[in-house]
Amino acid sequence: MSTRSGGLGRWLSPKASRLLPAVVGAAMLVGGLPGPAGYAQAQSNCVVGVSWNNFQEERWAKWDEPAIKDALAAGGATYISTDAKSSAETQASNIENLITQGANVLIVLAQDGTAIRPSVSSAIAQGIPVIAYDRLIEDPQALYITFDNVEVGRMQARAVMGLQPQGNYVIIKGNKADANADFLRGGYQDIIGNAVTAGAIKIVGETYTDNWDPSIAQTEMEQYLTQNENKVDAVLAQNDGMAGGVVSALAAQGLAGKVPVSGQDGDAPALNRVALGLQTVDVWKDARLLGKAAGESAVQMCGGVTRDQVVGAGIPAGMFQTPGGNNVSAILLQPQPINVSDLNVVLDAGWISKATLCQGVPAGTVAVCS
Repeated sequence: MSTRSGGLGRWLSPKASRLLPAVVGAAMLVGGLPGPAGYAQAQSNCVVGVSWNNFQEERWAKWDEPAIKDALAAGGATYISTDAKSSAETQASNIENLITQGANVLIVLAQDGTAIRPSVSSAIAQGIPVIAYDRLIEDPQALYITFDNVEVGRMQARAVMGLQPQGNYVIIKGNKADANADFLRGGYQDIIGNAVTAGAIKIVGETYTDNWDPSIAQTEMEQYLTQNENKVDAVLAQNDGMAGGVVSALAAQGLAGKVPVSGQDGDAPALNRVALGLQTVDVWKDARLLGKAAGESAVQMCGGVTRDQVVGAGIPAGMFQTPGGNNVSAILLQPQPINVSDLNVVLDAGWISKATLCQGVPAGTVAVCS
């Protein structure tokens, strides 16, 4: 486990600092837009292989995969998939297997965006386009489709800082091998950086978390609470699973609901925590839109459309420069922060049922639960 604490100067490295101006002016893919010539034609001979890093994570099976499958079916393409079960080595062999099965396009949710590069480069060299799904792959020939993760970080930090503009902060980051962890961290800096420099905010704990694991996040939070004698005023947790671990650690010390906590993904337990007042914000990234964008892009690429000609794609204004210094074509979708006053948004969208959202919420305390 890599641990970094103290001021932002300790976090910023030459590699990480390049992330800060990287994500601006992104385009959004919208279903139904007319595409390049041939986009509307069914690609009946198209096989799209999807390499999942860990399909046991609820989100992929519940939201992302059905959306990808629907988009592929609409385009006449066939879906095949593999599951790496959180192993970078397994994912490399999985990609070879997908190619052997006849995949014409690959959608790769990378376990390790750097380790998977040789496999991706090999596929592209064989004439098989690659879509880096949700997580960056350091290859300028891949199309990167994700949400604006720097903005996700800003949204999390705005919500938490709005409630706790000063004091001791803990930052629970995701997997070190996932560039998203650093994109989010760059967003945090945009919001809390000046307060840290001025001494209003003190970062008393900061760490990467292997595989974004909630149980590891809980242990990390327990350690930071012990080290700081429970004097923690706010927690920036980068996703909902880890936020759950953080809230469990806070609850054991009687601090749940008293310390602002962030998250993202729109997981049902997290949205329920927002309704219960245990989580401050859940940045919602509607995975159905992401899956749809990836599936539609794959169908276009099967028809010969290049990565930079896919609907909505391009190198955003200011250039999308990766941590490795590559400029990549990207489709960036816009996230939405959900706090207690915005819960109607996910309810109305059919993302969550009222019974699940409002479980345990005292009557009359939350408008959408009344």
